[in-house]
Amino acid sequence: MSLRLLLICGSLLTASLSSLSAHSEIYPNRPIRFIVPFPAAGGTDTVARLIAAPLAEKLKQQIVIDNRAGANAIIGTDIAAKSAPDGYTWVFCLPASMSINPTIYKKLTYNPTRDFTPVIQLNTIAMLVAVTNGLPVKSVDDLIALAKSKPGQLNYASSGTGSSGHLAIELLNTLTGTKMVHIAYKGGAPALTDLISGQVQIMSGPLIGAIQHVKSGRIRALAVTTNKRAVGLPDVPTISESVKGYESSIWHGVLMPAGVSKTIVNQVNREINEVLKISDVKERLATQGAEPAGGSPEEFTAWLRNDIERQSKLLKQIGLAGSLTQ
Repeated sequence: MSLRLLLICGSLLTASLSSLSAHSEIYPNRPIRFIVPFPAAGGTDTVARLIAAPLAEKLKQQIVIDNRAGANAIIGTDIAAKSAPDGYTWVFCLPASMSINPTIYKKLTYNPTRDFTPVIQLNTIAMLVAVTNGLPVKSVDDLIALAKSKPGQLNYASSGTGSSGHLAIELLNTLTGTKMVHIAYKGGAPALTDLISGQVQIMSGPLIGAIQHVKSGRIRALAVTTNKRAVGLPDVPTISESVKGYESSIWHGVLMPAGVSKTIVNQVNREINEVLKISDVKERLATQGAEPAGGSPEEFTAWLRNDIERQSKLLKQIGLAGSLTQ
């Protein structure tokens, strides 16, 4: 074989290998597993599927929702933490899994800052503080005044110990010097049922579960917990309008295992930001009481660190740090 022919063959082989290498680096080139650490058909699952459907079209690859419920989101989150950092495993996150579990559990199988790569914050969700119609209060100021006049005599319901609703009222207790007593339920639905019937006096929980009962007059809305009013209840004030410095919310986000390349993280972040701008997505999030967030991975990283610190401080103040075991 002549030297010229060898050079031509070598050039063709190099070009072929370069093309193969470039093709193998295209992301994504196989289905993506999106772990949701809660049961199917719940609120978190609904949001995850709402985002995943248009995102799959944009990425031109299937996104498989993998519901791994149990242990207050620990099971699914831990699976994600131990997955390969190749960009093909995502996990849906929220305050319980990232900001509350690390402090409330004596030992946790994952570390929220060490074991994950933040991708994007999806939304913020207002919680509602509402009272049974039999309680003689019509505002946050009224509630604070009544609670101060009857320390330890007013009770409030939430979906469980360490839930966002629980901590929302405990933050109010801390900032105002009140002492409202927590009653933990196994979920928001039974807590709401007992609020409507008057078995409990106060409740804090996601806006979506209670808004229809506010509009029908079955319960009375006092305030929302976010620092701006909710689109679904624009006439209901925020707690911060009465209590300076108050802010509490539920949020959702997307993480990948630690070590995923910045190129992949930025690509997924960019595509999800575009999905959050779609009118139908925004409208359907609004029906969940959610407001799109978006932003960069760095902004979400900062948000997470701040929320972990804030929740840890509150949990320690109210004596719940290390109170649970897996």
